[in-house]
Amino acid sequence: MRRSPVCVGSALTAGGSLERTPPDRHRVLESYRDGVQAIRALADQVTDWQVQTPCADWLAVDLAGHLRCVAENYLEYLQDAPDSRLAKLFAHEAPSAVLIRRQARQNAAELAVLPAEPGPDRIRSFGVSAGAYVDLIPDAWDRTHLVHRGTKYTVGDHAGAAAVEWHLHAWDLARAIGIEHRPADPEVLVAAWHWGVPHLPLAVGEPWSAVLRSSGRSPDWPEVSRPVRARRWPAGV
Repeated sequence: MRRSPVCVGSALTAGGSLERTPPDRHRVLESYRDGVQAIRALADQVTDWQVQTPCADWLAVDLAGHLRCVAENYLEYLQDAPDSRLAKLFAHEAPSAVLIRRQARQNAAELAVLPAEPGPDRIRSFGVSAGAYVDLIPDAWDRTHLVHRGTKYTVGDHAGAAAVEWHLHAWDLARAIGIEHRPADPEVLVAAWHWGVPHLPLAVGEPWSAVLRSSGRSPDWPEVSRPVRARRWPAGV
């Protein structure tokens, strides 16, 4: 059974050594904004919000709801750091599998209580929260976000993990409508993964493919038996 996609990073390389060089702040913030813009541009091209996505059991409208919830959560975590719900979860130092299950249950619970709103409305709410988050980041960059297994992770580290999250979900949305998304700077996402939420190792290989595979995604989705129409970006996007 295919592992459901997750959107978190790791402090360890595939070989188990700690990555010591944090990603450049400017590149992280640029990648974050690019990911948000990609999601908004892709959402404008969705004609059927009931289309299946690479995320198991999620239609495009569900993915839009998840994006809204995650962006709202990130803003809350930032405002409450270092005593946020997320920080308290990681302070328990539970095994990675337990952290993944708890976050998956949270995702499902939050989706279940969302209003029955259309996909575009959910994406607009996502954009508002994601924008408010990045506006607050520069002044809080070096502040402690959470502590996991004795290592401090800063607000800047979490901003990198958020950039990874947005680009992965941009890829999900793109593939769901039959087009492709590839970040302009996949190398910074690899560095951000190493300094992001610390409970998943990163695979080796070409940077973007490694991020996709490490998150539980198949770069070849959808399967041949479930083809999607080939589409191209409109001029100017």
